[in-house]
Order: sequence, then C-alpha cells, then structure tokens
Amino acid sequence: MHDSRLNLRSAGLGYLINRIQTLFVSLLRIWTIPIVLMLSVCSGFTTFYGLSHFITPWIALIITVAIQSIIVICSLEMAGIHWAANRTRYFSVLASLAIAVAASVTFSYFKFYEISEQESLHINRVQQIRQEIKTYLGNVLQQKSLLMQKHQETLDKASHDASQAYFGTHEQIAPGYKNQVGEGPFWRHYNQIYQEKKQIYQSQEQAFLELDTKIRLLQTSLNDLDVADNKETAYSELMKHYQDIQLIVNQLSSSSGLMLPDAPMLMTFKQFVEEVKPSFAMWQGFSWFAFVCAAMVDFFTVLLSYRLEFTAPGPLTAQEEELVFECLRQFSEFRINQNDELEMVIEKSELEKARRYSDWSRMFVVGLLLSRGFLRKVDARTVEFAPNLYPLIAEKMSDKIAALKAKSLVRLPADES
Repeated sequence: MHDSRLNLRSAGLGYLINRIQTLFVSLLRIWTIPIVLMLSVCSGFTTFYGLSHFITPWIALIITVAIQSIIVICSLEMAGIHWAANRTRYFSVLASLAIAVAASVTFSYFKFYEISEQESLHINRVQQIRQEIKTYLGNVLQQKSLLMQKHQETLDKASHDASQAYFGTHEQIAPGYKNQVGEGPFWRHYNQIYQEKKQIYQSQEQAFLELDTKIRLLQTSLNDLDVADNKETAYSELMKHYQDIQLIVNQLSSSSGLMLPDAPMLMTFKQFVEEVKPSFAMWQGFSWFAFVCAAMVDFFTVLLSYRLEFTAPGPLTAQEEELVFECLRQFSEFRINQNDELEMVIEKSELEKARRYSDWSRMFVVGLLLSRGFLRKVDARTVEFAPNLYPLIAEKMSDKIAALKAKSLVRLPADES
C-alpha cells in the first residue's frame, strides 16, 4: 500500500509538469545549437560579401570561416572561464573574441549598408541630376534675360533714332535740315537699322521660345525619371532633351558672341543604376541602421553561444561516471557560490596534509571533468559544477539511495525471522 501511494504521488500532476518543463528546457538547449549555426552562417555570408571586394574570394572565404569559428569557440570558452582563475587566458580569449567580432561587423556593415542605403543612394543620384540641371538652366535663363534685355535696349535705341530722324530732331542731322518732318534719306537709313535690329530681336525671341519648349520637355522627363517603369527609356529621353538644350545654347553663344555657361557632364545610365560597391568611403556617410544590423547578428551569435555552455566534447562512459562519483565524494568542502552553482575546494585539507594523504586519483578526476567541461575553474583552489554535471550526480545518488533501500528491505525480513 505504501509503495502504491508513493508511485501515485510521483506520477501526479506536479511530476508531469516537472517532466514537461525539463523536456521543454532541454529542447530549447538543443534548438539553440542550430540557431547559433544559422546566425554564424548569416554573419559569415555578410562578412564574406564585404571582404571579397577587397581580396581574392577564396582567401576571403577562408578568413570568414576563421572569423566565425573564433567567434563561436571563444564565446563558448568564455562561458567556462572565470577571470580570477587564469587572467592571462581570460583576457587572451576576450581579445580574440573582440578582434573577430570587430572584423565581422566591419565587413558585414558593407552588405547592410548596401541594402539599407540603396534607395537613398538612388534618390541622391536623382537629386544630384536635378541640382546640376537646375544650376545649368538657372545660368542659361539668367544669360538669356541679359541677352534679351541687351537686344531690347538696342531695339529701343534704333526705334528712338528712327523716330528722331523722322521728325528731324536727331543729333546727327545737319543744322540746315533740322526739324524737317518726313521720310527722307536720313530717316530711311535709321529705319533700315531699326528693321535689322527688330529682325534680330524676333529671331532671338523665336530661338528662346524653342529653348523654353525644350526646357519644359526636359523638366517633364526629369519628373518621369522616378515613376517610369522603364528606367533606361526614361533616362534616354532625359539625355536627349538635355542635349537639345545644349545644342540651342551653343548656337546662341556663337551667334550672339557671348560665353554662355558650359553644360555639366551628367552621369551615364550605367552609373545611374549602378549598384553599391563596398568601399571604406561608406564609413564617411555612416549609417547607424546598417551598423546596428551588422552588430546585432554577431551579438546574438556571441550571446547564444555563451549561454549554450555546451563545451563537453562527449558524454562520460559508465566506468568514468562511476569513477567520477566515487572520487568527488572524497572532497569535503562544498558551498553554493554567487553564480548559484555548487562549488568545492580541490586543495588538501590541513588534516590531509598532516597525514600526507595522496589525492592523485581525485585530482585526476578533477582534471578529467575540467577538460570535458563538466567542471569550471573559479580560482586556483576552487572549481564549480557545470550545469551538465548535476544530472549525472543526481542519477548516481538516486541509484545509491535505491540500492540502500533495497538492502534495508532485504535485511528487515531476516531480522523478523
């Protein structure tokens, strides 16, 4: 009856919840391994992408594998090192991890920069074209206004001279012919000059009307550059109208004798749609978003690798488990440390030193467990249990308790008889 109640109690709801929780935690620890590998592959891809633009791809691949391996290995090793135990080893591992993470983040930054800034770079290129065309057209229109103002002044002067010649008040008329109104030879001379100036003015006005039409077409094609489905066709239209304006401006420059502004050289269509190429110039236009994305991948890789604490290369054999349990029982000083782990002193006690006790076997076990990752060194005289050692000791303790109970049950009937 007592055994059935004990079995019922152990198989109750609390036991079931504990088993589910244990299984869930175990699955999370197992699931952490592929997550770390996937994060490392992701970080490796971005690192290789950036690195391959500066050195030969196969060398970049080897360096990338080395960088990601160092990040994972050092992160795992950091979880099992206490800085007070071996400061030189601790800081060497920390420095290796910092260098590897810095290299990974630096070259990963180029890929995330390309992804995050690609749209911005396209907008900047469009804005650059707009600004260059705006500056050029502004100079052209300014010179156009000055040129038309000059022609208007010349035309007004020619008209005024013709009017004065008609009324005989022009200063060039001899005194004997002053104030004689009519279309005489003097008037015909100035009227001919006026008609020539008027024709020049009208031809210039017509040329500028054509220029205004081309400017409107250029502005329309510039507005269509962002919304057009076929970027190449839209860019070709833009360049065509731009070249037409240059041709008209050059003709006006040669005919008027003025030095109109030179047209800026716009980028080619290949340059306009060119993808971002990694270069250290990207650090000048620093992008916090790209940097955070690059650092975030490596941060999660380091964090999950550190929390994994799965440094043991393999399980212990049955003989090793028995040896470990028996030898650990020989230590006498245990306590719970600040990490909430069971900590024990591995040095000989004063009594053992006085008796010249040989602790070779148990120190061998300590070295075995340290190399396998079941123990972690705290300082020169103490070690702490790693999480994967508790289940092993608990199993051995339960076996010992079960054996003692069975032995007591066998002895009880014998005493009664």
